[in-house]
Amino acid sequence: MIKLWPFQSNDPQTNGPQYLEDLATGYWYSEALFTAVELGIFTLLEPEGKELAEIAGKLGLEHAGLQRFLEALCSLGLLDSCGKSYSNTRVSREFLIKGRENYQGDSVLWRKNLFPNWRSLRRCLKKGGRVRFAKQEEGREQLVRRIRRYGRAMGNVAASKVQEILPILTNLSLTGEILDVGSGPGTISAGLLAHFPAARATLLDIPEVLDYARELLEKSELSGRFDYHSANILEPWQLEQDHFDLIILSNIVHAYSEAEIIILLARTAVCLKANGLILIHDFFLEHCREKAALFDLNMFVNTFNGKVFTANWVQEQLELLNLTVSELLPLASDTALIFAAKETESLQNLCLDRNSRLMAKIRKLGFHSVNLLTTEAIQIPNWVDLRCRFGCANYGKPHCPPNSLSPQKTREMLAAYSHCLLLEGTPPTGDFQRLVLQAEKEAFAADYYKALAFWAGPCSLCEKCSAEEGCCQSKDARLSMEGAGIDVFATVQRAGIGLRTLTDRGDFVKYFAIVLLE
Repeated sequence: MIKLWPFQSNDPQTNGPQYLEDLATGYWYSEALFTAVELGIFTLLEPEGKELAEIAGKLGLEHAGLQRFLEALCSLGLLDSCGKSYSNTRVSREFLIKGRENYQGDSVLWRKNLFPNWRSLRRCLKKGGRVRFAKQEEGREQLVRRIRRYGRAMGNVAASKVQEILPILTNLSLTGEILDVGSGPGTISAGLLAHFPAARATLLDIPEVLDYARELLEKSELSGRFDYHSANILEPWQLEQDHFDLIILSNIVHAYSEAEIIILLARTAVCLKANGLILIHDFFLEHCREKAALFDLNMFVNTFNGKVFTANWVQEQLELLNLTVSELLPLASDTALIFAAKETESLQNLCLDRNSRLMAKIRKLGFHSVNLLTTEAIQIPNWVDLRCRFGCANYGKPHCPPNSLSPQKTREMLAAYSHCLLLEGTPPTGDFQRLVLQAEKEAFAADYYKALAFWAGPCSLCEKCSAEEGCCQSKDARLSMEGAGIDVFATVQRAGIGLRTLTDRGDFVKYFAIVLLE
């Protein structure tokens, strides 16, 4: 497993000397990564890896030093080795192969470009601001080159952020106009337009940035759904008031001072429709504190007045504009979201909490309904297992009574949980059970590490159950709700779902399952 920052211990009191050693050598890790990306090692090794001699020959490097470098990359989890043969690991294959959709190499190397100004940190502290500038004023050609480098780097990052943002917008019906302020290459807007086919986007930025964005987007399938508005963010935008359904401020807030942000937010509110939404995506000091604080220092040494704010301050400024504001919504990565709206109802269609985002994902798997319940709603009387013993031909098979949990054991197990999801679906039984397994996996991936499913009916994963030989699908087999003593009728009715016994074989059948969460 790759250790994240700080590399050995995140508690300086546990092992102070080691903690300080890790901080002091942090640049070793980044320099190794920078050099590997610059050499194109990961791209060279695709698809099947290469021998040391071949790598050295293609890169024009000396064998012994290269081998030591490749072994270091292996220790960082970026390469695998077998003898003197090296190949990419999953993370390198997905994010460091040039030309692939998720390539992050430009973003990695942009960080290297920031390093010279970091070396001036002590002088910045003495002066109270940035001290290192270009020797001569930047011409348009240099500006365009810098914008393209920055655009490629930020585009790499933004594409991954879109995938984190979309689950929160799952229940949103967006058919109108999006305004992307300080849009860069338009990656955030493009990701949203791909998800909301009836929406359009306006990119607002300086002319040089928009030229680059237009060049990229006109090659895509989304080209006809973009408009471009040239403006300095801090000057009047000349846009229609009350016009936009969604306004995006992505990685913009940290680039300006308090006074400038107050102006920016006011202009944003003027352009927002009565039922529209503002989406602010940025670093905040309450989320990933170490990274946010260091990013703030990066603004200190690399910009005129950029800084990372607390979410609380940004929320207060939005409220002063008579906007309703969401809580801070941390993403799985180092940034977070704040939503704001003129009408409270506009926030209600968002999946603002962790449970809502999970429910939206699971609903998309194909369930008719997904409901969040407390485990107190799960009814476990003492008679249900008797219906299995006297009335079911599957009694005695693997995962059915008596090879399941007794009602008492189920009650004891539920004491470790507070909430669950009640899933509603339809036959065939095997298909429904496979969907339930997918739902459990989604819950586990969403960091509900205790996620456990109970489904409907005897296990039907196999066409024919070989009870005498034992279960051949023990990894995927789960207990049925009734087999664990759960009164399905009473539990479902407590969730407010209508349910009745069937009087005819042709009647519509409902299946239910639960996924215990935490």
